[in-house]
Amino acid sequence: MVNGHALSRDRLADALARFEPRIVDPTNRRSAAVVIAVMNDGADGQAVPLTMRPSKMRAHPGQFALPGGGVDPGETGEDAARRELHEELGLDVEPSAVLGRLDDYVTRSGYVITPFVVWSDQPITSLVPNREEVAEVFSVGVPEIDAEPRFVEIPESSKPVIQWPFRRHLVHAPTGAVVYQFREVALHGRHTRIDGFDQPVFAWR
Repeated sequence: MVNGHALSRDRLADALARFEPRIVDPTNRRSAAVVIAVMNDGADGQAVPLTMRPSKMRAHPGQFALPGGGVDPGETGEDAARRELHEELGLDVEPSAVLGRLDDYVTRSGYVITPFVVWSDQPITSLVPNREEVAEVFSVGVPEIDAEPRFVEIPESSKPVIQWPFRRHLVHAPTGAVVYQFREVALHGRHTRIDGFDQPVFAWR
């Protein structure tokens, strides 16, 4: 288990600089970006915000998610990630706060999701969620990020479904896969790939 001081900015930036992310051609797919925002947990450590989507939302209601959304025309993925972080949680970060990115993840619904890792010295308690897009914000500490995932075989796919255990829940891909790769790269220096992990059948539409 890695302690809460493992996510220093210098250590994290170094780990991401040594990682070569896999990039997927978005042709005939929709581009989206999500953010792993590493923030001050208020107790001399770091934490990452995880949101729960409102139950009234059309897409993926009531599910856990990282801040993020679709890339608008004329935007880069990095720009979209920073914009979504502001729109959903009221957090503004400069381009220099983006420390790196992880592998693109292709969803069953036709999205190419690019995860970006940003650093902020702001306390996670300072976030102001937009209630139109965020029902609840969870502060996820390093020990929770470092939880061992589950890999479940399903008859509908040759790939296992990944399940990241978070408190009393199981978080599936893409969110669970992105958190798992962040854990592998940032905490353990392992360049584990996530394109071999599927989503559960209920998320295929």
